[in-house]
Amino acid sequence: MQPVPIVLAEDDEDDQMIVRKAFKKARFRSPLQMVSDGQELMRYLRAEGEYSDRQSFPMPGLILLDLNMPVMSGEEALAEIKADKNLKHIPVVILTTTDDQTGVNRCYELGASTFITKPVTFSGFLEVVSELQLYWFSLVDLPDDQNAQ
Repeated sequence: MQPVPIVLAEDDEDDQMIVRKAFKKARFRSPLQMVSDGQELMRYLRAEGEYSDRQSFPMPGLILLDLNMPVMSGEEALAEIKADKNLKHIPVVILTTTDDQTGVNRCYELGASTFITKPVTFSGFLEVVSELQLYWFSLVDLPDDQNAQ
């Protein structure tokens, strides 16, 4: 199976570093791109501006999305993704610090595929990344990207 590109939308540089290290340690073969807020994520997904080269910035098969970001929150980005006929097929995994049940419910109502509360330790992140790899890339059939540009 061909590695599926993943985009992580996360404003915290420490969390970006931890996720990148966990991907490496778990030998995750999928390329990982990072953006810092929901607005940047939308530019990436729509191949706008600095993200116009699909060779360098491939359409993701999975989005990891933090909720608490500046400029455009993860919840706003999720709503925009799921309202866009060219993007709504992409699974979105919420990976955030909040575990408020109202927020969890809201994300599922907006179309999130999964909601994961961020672990506080590296070993916890490693476990989450390993489980993501097993679930999303071994057990689940992801949709083809018919809209790649």
